[in-house]
Amino acid sequence: MYELIFVIMFGILAFRNSELHDDEFADVSRKVGERIGRLWDIAHQGMRENRFLRAEKALLTILKIDDKNVAAYNRLGILYAKQKEYKDAIDCFEIASSIEATPSSLHNLGLIYYETENYEKAAVAFEQALKLEDKLAARHVAYAKVQEKLGNLKSMFFELNKALDIEPNKETYTLLYKAYLSHNMAAEAKDLKKRLRRLTLPSARVKRMIRPRRVVV
Repeated sequence: MYELIFVIMFGILAFRNSELHDDEFADVSRKVGERIGRLWDIAHQGMRENRFLRAEKALLTILKIDDKNVAAYNRLGILYAKQKEYKDAIDCFEIASSIEATPSSLHNLGLIYYETENYEKAAVAFEQALKLEDKLAARHVAYAKVQEKLGNLKSMFFELNKALDIEPNKETYTLLYKAYLSHNMAAEAKDLKKRLRRLTLPSARVKRMIRPRRVVV
């Protein structure tokens, strides 16, 4: 009888202890989350105010707490790129891509490779980004610039036309127009210029409002 009571009491005690541990774990998780949130605020503010050292310390502290934080690696890469510390920027974007290959991290990696004239690697990074997300004109424009550097003019014009299809605005028209001119494609440039003019013309003339004559009585 006493043994049965002892077993029941032990079970109740173990259940209460497990509840206590769960509460403690939740409290620790909440505190860690709050600390990371404060560090993100410091990092964003530091980036806005060009206080790069402060932002860097905040981001590195986040990565000490969570070494798989893709967003922190990406932000740190952007921070290094702003300071032209391209080697460190590449390291950050490569780590971010190895943890989770996102279009933004791969695109950023491609931009740094392009900036350092490593066009082959830039092309690979942009290709991978486009495989994950190909609905942004900026991605196609960046890939087109790399293809131009590599001498792949056919691919360059294909990507610029893709960008134009996605965002048929003055900027994308102008990019393609200048590309035609720089490669002595006068006929294509002339045709595109006509399309650009039609784009910039108002769809309808604004009718002049006729005001009634003022009559002095």
